[in-house]
Amino acid sequence: MTALTGIVLVTGTDTGVGKTITTAAIAAAATASGVRTAVVKPAQTGIDPSYGEVPDMAVVARLAAPATTVTLAEYPDPLAPTAAARVAGLPPLDMFTIIDQVKGIAAEHELTLVEGAGGLLVPMGLHPGGATWSLADVAVALSAPAVVVARAGLGTLNHTALTLEAMARRNIAGRVVIGSWPSRPELVHFANLSDLPEDLDGLLPEGAGNIEPGVFRRSAPGWLSPALYGDCDDPRTLTDLDED
Repeated sequence: MTALTGIVLVTGTDTGVGKTITTAAIAAAATASGVRTAVVKPAQTGIDPSYGEVPDMAVVARLAAPATTVTLAEYPDPLAPTAAARVAGLPPLDMFTIIDQVKGIAAEHELTLVEGAGGLLVPMGLHPGGATWSLADVAVALSAPAVVVARAGLGTLNHTALTLEAMARRNIAGRVVIGSWPSRPELVHFANLSDLPEDLDGLLPEGAGNIEPGVFRRSAPGWLSPALYGDCDDPRTLTDLDED
């Protein structure tokens, strides 16, 4: 199986599903393979350093140490980027400006991961005419595939199916990763594991983001399929993962 190269988007079935840690794992595995990797966050929202909150790209840099990490815009409120820009009185993101910036970064790297905000269709910014655009629109414009990060628990089958259907309607190739497999899985988790799309490309352990960076980098390839620079042919076998 050939690993993905060029520009690859990372989205989720919802917020809080483990996109950033999954992005870090892919970046770590690719970097360990000798691939010059960049990670780009078009919009970071809702980070308050006074509460000890850390921007996503700082998390990726600490865990994975890719060649480049870049955040293109920051908004203070924990909202979708379009709403966060409006509430803060700041200019909304322009899709074609973002695309040009991503292309410029990608020209200097073999793999460029673009981490979205929330799910695939979350409004990221505004076109000059006032229409919103989403990460799906970026994927179409760049002819880029997307990694979909999904939950392990209840509700994930519907959320994942809806996301993949929306991608298929737009001819966006997709890969699915479970962003956090519980240390004490229950029946629902094993049932979902069986019923999620056949080609599962990763399964990260719960608490992976708390692992010491050196251990994280050594462990990441074991959580991912070869398509994502890992060495696990069947992530469904990784159901005994824990934080150790």
